[in-house]
Amino acid sequence: MSEAASTALLLSARVAFWATLAILPPGIALGWLLARREVPGKALIETLTALPLVLPPTAVGYLLLRLLARDGPLGARTLGFDLDLLLTWKGAVLAAAVMALPLVVRTARVAFEEVDPRLEGMARTLGLGPVATFGRVTLPLARRGLAAAAVLGFSRALGEFGATIIVAGNIPGRTQTLALAIFSDMQVGRDREAMALVGVTVALAFAALWLVESLLRKGRARR
Repeated sequence: MSEAASTALLLSARVAFWATLAILPPGIALGWLLARREVPGKALIETLTALPLVLPPTAVGYLLLRLLARDGPLGARTLGFDLDLLLTWKGAVLAAAVMALPLVVRTARVAFEEVDPRLEGMARTLGLGPVATFGRVTLPLARRGLAAAAVLGFSRALGEFGATIIVAGNIPGRTQTLALAIFSDMQVGRDREAMALVGVTVALAFAALWLVESLLRKGRARR
């Protein structure tokens, strides 16, 4: 693997790590909320959360670009300071996080739905408060599903392309992730290099899905 390809792979892992770290708390919270609570506007929350799954990634990237543009709601002129996200690796983290969040929420929701509410009720009758019940009963019982959510989120962030290229650009050594490197190699006819990167991508995706299925199978077996 060339130095440029190695750099792109390491940058992809860095972006995916920080994106996953950023979306796990809100993803788990939203998953729990949708699984355990009937709140006003729940259908709207579900729809907005799932929207990046069905929108073209380039559309999501364009919306983020407009949001972060100088005159946008989160732009330098509006806020009075620059968030320094556009055309940086941090912008790639933002794009990857937005695209990966729906998978984390949906998987976390399933994990919480599979926890028997009666066990939580028993914990409450034994004197545990809501926070203690969540931390000592709900989270441990849902841990395999939540681990699967983290792996899926990381994998989705690792392969993100459409939103990333619009928000962060395709700058070698700075914002060029694995998916963008494949695109660049194809554009200039470096088919061998592109195929090597595709092979790495397939191997990573296969390993991630294998791990997710293993976690979910073990969780079902324990029940």
